[in-house]
Amino acid sequence: MEWPVSDGLRGVRGPRRVVVVGGGLAGHTAAATLRAEGYDGGLTVLGAEPDPPYDRPPLSKELLDGTTDDTTLDTDLLDTDLDVDLRLRCRAVRLRPDAVESTGGVHPYDAVVLATGSSPLRLGGTSRAVHALRTVADARRLRAALRDGASVAVVGAGWIGNEVATRAAALDRKVTVIDAAPTPLARALPAAVGERLVPWYAERGIDLRLSTPVTGVDDRGVALADGGRVDADIVVAGIGARPDTDWLRGSGVPLAPDGAVDADATLRTGPGPVYVAGDIVRWPSRLFGGRLRVEHWDHAAASARTAARNVLGRAEPYDPVPYFWSDQLGHRLQYVGHHDGADRLVLRGRPPGSWTALWFRGGRLRAALAVDDPRDVRDARRLIAARRPLSAERAADPAVRLTDAAG
Repeated sequence: MEWPVSDGLRGVRGPRRVVVVGGGLAGHTAAATLRAEGYDGGLTVLGAEPDPPYDRPPLSKELLDGTTDDTTLDTDLLDTDLDVDLRLRCRAVRLRPDAVESTGGVHPYDAVVLATGSSPLRLGGTSRAVHALRTVADARRLRAALRDGASVAVVGAGWIGNEVATRAAALDRKVTVIDAAPTPLARALPAAVGERLVPWYAERGIDLRLSTPVTGVDDRGVALADGGRVDADIVVAGIGARPDTDWLRGSGVPLAPDGAVDADATLRTGPGPVYVAGDIVRWPSRLFGGRLRVEHWDHAAASARTAARNVLGRAEPYDPVPYFWSDQLGHRLQYVGHHDGADRLVLRGRPPGSWTALWFRGGRLRAALAVDDPRDVRDARRLIAARRPLSAERAADPAVRLTDAAG
């Protein structure tokens, strides 16, 4: 396909028609940033859901436990002052060089921002409804089920699964968490870190089943690979999500094997004026020396702001220190940076007090997971961003502040 580039994208006058595909935090932030930066052309936001843009983190927290019922984002794109054409129940089905085709019609553009987020992975071999937690409608359905059901089986001891289990246990439900891995959060954390979380489940009255694959779900509950089962009134799948990008196949936009969109350092992708933000983007990080993909709130907002400014010709590089947090099982977990199996793990402090996991490479800090220690995560974020050398031996001593262990 031949993708035209408007005069605006050559820095002359700015694009006159921008389409943002995705009605979540990233899409909302991209649209709001365009207007805040002075863009006064046509602006359309396509949202697949029936609800206006809302915040997702409260879905597994305040909305699930009933302390709030509305997580609509503060800057409502329905506000006439922003002059945004917000199309709800409008799912994109094809990207063309000059327009986005959706279930609601054809939407011409000079530039487009892709921010379609992720879709939850589903359990196979099921013969009954299984709850997922991705949308506000999902959260409300699960909240209603928790009012009536006495027992809950959560498949997946990941971030979302643990948050759901925490809320269900607080409602005095009988909760079982099942995972095929030998430790919790195994896709995100090494065993030496994950095993420190194991006692938390019993402390909250949760039955944790590790190294226990699930073979299916039936009317009684969950069937296990070892021939056992967990009977439950409610079954929740928390086994991860995949980028919602199947609609981009054949468009010329490059997709990674996991479905993520490969972008350059300015979050531009494909052969035309196409930018990408949020869960679906995989970008080259000079800070960490490879391509990264992140599925958390902070990145969704930050990448959308960068993508929007670059639509207007700024050419800003995107290379943040990733950050996210989670309240689960009675503890606040905060993570900064990026680590992989080649990094050296150093544990700082020990349960039952606060503690931090640190990952090093070549004398520099790459990532940190702080448990109930906000100062450690603040210091780690500064050190990673500044690329300051850090003594792993001194950093392992919880009596030494991380910044004091830096070179």
